Amino acid sequence: MDATWDQGDAVRVTRNVRNDGTYPGITTGELLVRRGSIGHVVDVGTFLMDQVIYSVHFLDIGRVVGCREEELIGANAEWTPSLFETRERVLAARPLAANATGTKTLVPEHSGGEVLKIVYQGAGVAYHVHFDCQPGRVFAVPEAALKPLGGRRD
Repeated sequence: MDATWDQGDAVRVTRNVRNDGTYPGITTGELLVRRGSIGHVVDVGTFLMDQVIYSVHFLDIGRVVGCREEELIGANAEWTPSLFETRERVLAARPLAANATGTKTLVPEHSGGEVLKIVYQGAGVAYHVHFDCQPGRVFAVPEAALKPLGGRRD
């Protein structure tokens, strides 16, 4: 298993990292590192012999946090911050239609849903969202078509 980064490399975390119960002295679920933060790799290890885990020192907050490879990009890589996070509840900011003419609305405005995945598209961000009004279906939705469902944790 090859590691992408080595000790001393600067990396950026692409999503908020919360305590999964392994960070001492911090409540489980509490925010450890905010997405977009830059740190330096201080150690490289593995978890269950199939995942590379990086110990990353975030100097600005004084924490060393374990990050999975898919949570990191190079510090100088193009970075587009996302407004929403995976598993966050959102609302449709407008009716969402099945085609460009908008003749068949599938998701009415203000419908609630959950972000399943963040998709970075060049200079923009889109999301795979499951809306409650469409059980079993997942929609690719641009960021501008969503709004927060109050009570944001960040």
